[in-house]
Amino acid sequence: MVRLGLDIFLEKGYKRVEGLRIGLVTNMTGVNGKLQPAIDLFAEHPAINLVALYAPEHGIRGDAKEGQKVTSAMDDATGLPVYSLYGQTRKPSKEMLANVDVLVFDLQDIGSRYYTYIYTMAYVMEACMEYGKKLIVLDRPNPVSGLNTEGNLVEADLRSFVGLLPIPNRHSMTVGELARLFKNEFGYRCDLTVIPMEGWRRSMYFDDTNLFWVPPSPNTPTIDMAILYPGTCLIEGTNVSEGRGTAKPFEWIGAPFIEGQKLAKVYNDKKIPGVLARPVSFVPAYQKHEGAICGGIQLHIENRHTLHSLRAGIALVEAIANVYPDQFQFTQNENGKYFFDLLAGTKRLRKYILDGEAEGYLDESQQELENFKNKRKKYLLYR
Repeated sequence: MVRLGLDIFLEKGYKRVEGLRIGLVTNMTGVNGKLQPAIDLFAEHPAINLVALYAPEHGIRGDAKEGQKVTSAMDDATGLPVYSLYGQTRKPSKEMLANVDVLVFDLQDIGSRYYTYIYTMAYVMEACMEYGKKLIVLDRPNPVSGLNTEGNLVEADLRSFVGLLPIPNRHSMTVGELARLFKNEFGYRCDLTVIPMEGWRRSMYFDDTNLFWVPPSPNTPTIDMAILYPGTCLIEGTNVSEGRGTAKPFEWIGAPFIEGQKLAKVYNDKKIPGVLARPVSFVPAYQKHEGAICGGIQLHIENRHTLHSLRAGIALVEAIANVYPDQFQFTQNENGKYFFDLLAGTKRLRKYILDGEAEGYLDESQQELENFKNKRKKYLLYR
């Protein structure tokens, strides 16, 4: 049985904060092994003085959609102020921390660099460094294991909130390990303590832990979704639906101009290890192609241990671009920037895909990936 950093902290780690004012960065994923919310456990603990809450993207209770700004408010259950870290600011301000001595971070990540919670942690670390506050990170599993790293590092001119720091698409680190890396390699030198888990091993996927999966956001319902996400998230940077607004986000991929049967055959002919495609038809309830019938495919994981998630996703983007060259597009924002480039962390991948040479990108990125793996070794907490 895996015991979370939260469980360890409440058992004995709380003694280091007795008499101090605590701010808790959390949301609905901050639960212990029995699904009791950290907010309630902190508020009811006789030795913990909880004075404020801090909400990441999706809000403190998880009811905000992706990209939707979260407003600061009062928490009805506890009567405590909830300061938004996904609204007017993404870094806690001096005023937000005025009545706090220690911040405790307890959020469930999903193991891909696009996911914003780890950058909320980075901004919290920066604020703690600037304003002289302590930070305690309660560690949680990387749900897609701690073994397989995939991708390239984010280039300096493409840093954003879906790729703020130079880490690979699939980083294979826990939030506690990332905090140690951020502090010592990227300059977030706050007063940091990490409370490790007990019983977690790097080979574990989340469904190996005997813990309950609480979706970190509305479109992260399953472990299969999280496994595919390092690759299928790239679809967000195109005019193809990544399955938001359906029962299978990031597993169902399609658009009104796609014929599922044809795309499934083209994709399966690529023989990507560990994954198979099946034709599907779906109607997104919101976002891209809302209300329209989309043809496409569902990606089914045949073997999670042989699957290279990023390769699977890149091969899919390349297949769609090749089969539907007149309809497929990489989308641009109002400033003319390609969101795909921000997700990829490089402009190279888009060019490789359009040239039908995506495998070259993966080969080219191998050395920087090896350099990252060597750099991260000293910050790993689990065997």
